[in-house]
Amino acid sequence: MTPTIRKYQPRDLPSCRTLWTELTQHHRDIYQSPNIGGPDPGKHFDTHLAKVGPDNLWVATHNGTVIALTGLMGTGDQAEVEPAIVSRPHRRRGIGGALMETVIAEARNRGVKYLSVRPVARNAEALRFFTQQGFTNVGHIELFIDLTNREWKQGLKIFDLDLKY
Repeated sequence: MTPTIRKYQPRDLPSCRTLWTELTQHHRDIYQSPNIGGPDPGKHFDTHLAKVGPDNLWVATHNGTVIALTGLMGTGDQAEVEPAIVSRPHRRRGIGGALMETVIAEARNRGVKYLSVRPVARNAEALRFFTQQGFTNVGHIELFIDLTNREWKQGLKIFDLDLKY
């Protein structure tokens, strides 16, 4: 499958909301938390669009249908890939890699020196994908306390520290 990658266009809004909802559902599933993203997670794409601007978003299409989305946030030396979504039925076909090639090339063209991505800790599939794309340096780690006392998975070890994810 060879997707067409192009800049986001206003007509892509419904499809991109659907992709955002699909990503949110995946996060709900891996964290076993049905409230992630609120009652209408697709509308969060609108907030993201307003924040980053349409010129910083790209979609992948197949037969005229939007099947993937990525964006580039930031200016100057540092930028972040946000989001990176490939619809589940279209994964493992090179679409994500083609999107990453596009966003990495754009970051280079803009003079970005450090490009980051922040997949959620439990998304092992995304972690594997991004390391395959060259994202192998750890720049930041976010730690937090869950005040709800929900169960977290054991088994993440960094610098001999036992962490949960």
